Amino acid sequence: MSERRNVKTMNRFDLTKRVVAKLKHDEAVIGGIGNANFDLYGAGKRPQNFYMLGSMGLACPIALGVALAQPKRRVLALEGDGSLLMQMGSLATIAMLAPRNLTLIVWDNGVYQITGGQRTATAAGADVVEMARGAGLKQSAWASDEDDFERLAERALSGDGPWFIGARIDMKAAPQQTPRTSIPAGP
Repeated sequence: MSERRNVKTMNRFDLTKRVVAKLKHDEAVIGGIGNANFDLYGAGKRPQNFYMLGSMGLACPIALGVALAQPKRRVLALEGDGSLLMQMGSLATIAMLAPRNLTLIVWDNGVYQITGGQRTATAAGADVVEMARGAGLKQSAWASDEDDFERLAERALSGDGPWFIGARIDMKAAPQQTPRTSIPAGP
């Protein structure tokens, strides 16, 4: 397991493409609000993907629900540090329920990037991997570089979880946004 201070800053879209390339077929992937879901959409549109739009902090809780409802299916949540900080209690619930088919991947760039770049607590030293460990998620690690990220993702996708993988990422915006559809109002 890598310590945060020894972690390379990587590109979120590149890492997302690496995860999507490892998927077999049925894995459900929940993309958190903002760039996490934009990158997921850009990396490979699949009917098994759920693109969270408009609900900050809910990728991990939704992924937990899917993992519990479909225990034979691998479930991944891709979430930003700011969104995770909105729902820290979900980590303790995930640790307590311990779904073996769940992997949480948290992109940490130290800012609420989608809302204007305000600093998150991780920019001041809060460590999401240590928080996950403290909540009881024993298989929690920082990816030290791209190769380490791939190794951790492979272990998470092939073994029992729950897993928590933290990745320090750069500030690059997603290459495209997830399209939004209109839903007619009324009956």
